[in-house]
Amino acid sequence: MTDTVTAAVLLIGDELLSGRTQDTNLRSIAEFLAPVGVEIREARVVPDDHDTIVSTVRHLSAAWTYVFSTGGIGPTHDDITADAMAAAFNRTIDVREDAVDQLKRHYGLRAPGQEINESRLRMARIPEGASLILNPVSGAPGFQISNVFVMAGVPSVMRGMLQDIGHRLAGGSVVLAKTVRGRTMREGDIASALGEIAKRWPATSIGSYPWMRPGGAAGPDYGVNLVARSRDADALSGAFNELIALVRSQDIEPETDPQE
Repeated sequence: MTDTVTAAVLLIGDELLSGRTQDTNLRSIAEFLAPVGVEIREARVVPDDHDTIVSTVRHLSAAWTYVFSTGGIGPTHDDITADAMAAAFNRTIDVREDAVDQLKRHYGLRAPGQEINESRLRMARIPEGASLILNPVSGAPGFQISNVFVMAGVPSVMRGMLQDIGHRLAGGSVVLAKTVRGRTMREGDIASALGEIAKRWPATSIGSYPWMRPGGAAGPDYGVNLVARSRDADALSGAFNELIALVRSQDIEPETDPQE
């Protein structure tokens, strides 16, 4: 096990960039990876454009330990991810019998009229040398090519595919996190002191996240969440105690590790 294992997430689809579809896959992937010690360092959203996907995959694959891609592996003409992945790694691509077998098992259990046709066979086109990722939800497999995991964009399908990925990962040390919330606290009042705490605990990453929500008769609900993250449990504890003290210095009772 190494200390730091990194990842990037590549979200592919015109619908994401247009705002028509709101992504939830990034959060699901991050939550899946955190317990095994894989830290997401970069995320990109790109259109359904062959050259853009190819260049982005090549960059991310070289920069990080793993890449997790979602979108563009369906049966329609605009699903070009598999071809772009093959091109990114200079591989050929064709219908694979093991992928066809997975489709047959899925569609064999469905109602008449949903048999495999030419369009659905597009989902069995797999780059040369790639290994399949099982799809327990809709049958059409994803695939792993080099250090890139290629999955569906539909959130429920993508989450199902993740279950066939965990055993392939070489995890690192887990990043621990603790949160202290100060209701009615304002960032401007604590910024200087917060910076000093960060300097004293260089092995800990400290983030400040303000929020404001409409309130009731008492007025708006606002404040700041202070989040400390570290692989060093002792450093995390020390920084966290100082964050609690900082909130109390504002005459505010801190909430530790609040439930959202």
